[in-house]
Amino acid sequence: MISAVNAIARKLVPSVHPYDTGNVYRMRRFQLLKKIIDDILASRPSCRIIDVGGLSAYWRTFGSELDWTRVRVVVVNLTKEATDSCEIVTAQGDARDLHEFADMSFDLVYSNSVIEHVGLWRDMQRMAGEVRRLAPRYFVQTPYFWFPIEPHARTPLLHWLPEPLKTRIVMWRSCGFWAKAANIGEATELVQSAFMLDKRQLQQLFPDARIVAETAFGLTKSIMAIK
Repeated sequence: MISAVNAIARKLVPSVHPYDTGNVYRMRRFQLLKKIIDDILASRPSCRIIDVGGLSAYWRTFGSELDWTRVRVVVVNLTKEATDSCEIVTAQGDARDLHEFADMSFDLVYSNSVIEHVGLWRDMQRMAGEVRRLAPRYFVQTPYFWFPIEPHARTPLLHWLPEPLKTRIVMWRSCGFWAKAANIGEATELVQSAFMLDKRQLQQLFPDARIVAETAFGLTKSIMAIK
């Protein structure tokens, strides 16, 4: 039974580059995003997007259908990456404090699998506040707590266990994208690197959004706050 569930986990969280076009979930997600972009472009001459916590490779991989004469993307991450694109520029910043960007300076905020990594609830509130401050529209996706496979560790049920047990497991073996921890400090840092949310929590963070479920095998895999 466990081996079968692990096989499913490998399919749902593939080991290939996360922006590989074979990732059907990201492709479906981008189609939802594109509808918002098209809606904005129907009423405005251009669409300025800020991608909080992303990478430029995401837009190069999935953005071939976008009208890049009218779309500009600013990708913000903790480390600024080099890019030679004039349509996709990068900046260094913290999702919890993007004071370098003025209120409503974008048409759309996009963030994919980031809010669960910024810290505890107060940190998530700060990020959510920045998202809602920067643009009138947004699309924030995060893995769903009640899906039985932890997506970062690619391990069934791991995120439902008490923290002391989780740390022992990641000291015993590597788990998905998490290498085997050398000591309790490394193990604790790993298991505290992601705090997944349920639907009510995401709605509390984004009260003016509709919460959309992304499903796999009839179960909610991730959730999206869309406005």
